[in-house]
Amino acid sequence: MHPNAHPAPRKRLYTEEQRARRDATRWTLVQGLLAPAQFLAFAVSVVLVLRFLLTGDGYMAATVSILVKTGFLYVIMVTGAIWEKVVFGQYLFAPAFFWEDVFSFAVIGLHTLYIIALFTGFLTATEQMVLALLAYATYAVNAGQFLWKLRLARLDGAAPQGVSA
Repeated sequence: MHPNAHPAPRKRLYTEEQRARRDATRWTLVQGLLAPAQFLAFAVSVVLVLRFLLTGDGYMAATVSILVKTGFLYVIMVTGAIWEKVVFGQYLFAPAFFWEDVFSFAVIGLHTLYIIALFTGFLTATEQMVLALLAYATYAVNAGQFLWKLRLARLDGAAPQGVSA
């Protein structure tokens, strides 16, 4: 790029109407409360899963923690789809969050596979925990995607109207 050239302005994450709907809906607060709660469940569960994998102790505690984390995931996905409908007019795959939604399905798929493995016994306890860690790795990437969008939204909010940050 030429030293005097400026990159093309980034498209804003929300239109003014979408931003107003986002700020007016209770689902924004619901997402804002569920996201850190899910992260806390994730952090506790990672410790318990790693403890089991390293020592062989605490299978039940790790299992319960994975179920709690997965419950948060399902609730945040449903309420997030409602939020997306309110803000963007469609339940999933709104252009502003398309790739986050796509990756969310990988996260949900792996968590659901863990649940199936738990209740059918087609994986050993150790394999279940490794699967949970794989699901958690995808969750961490997905959480990063959403944190990036939160940052972009804040940058958009700091920029004057009509100007991209």
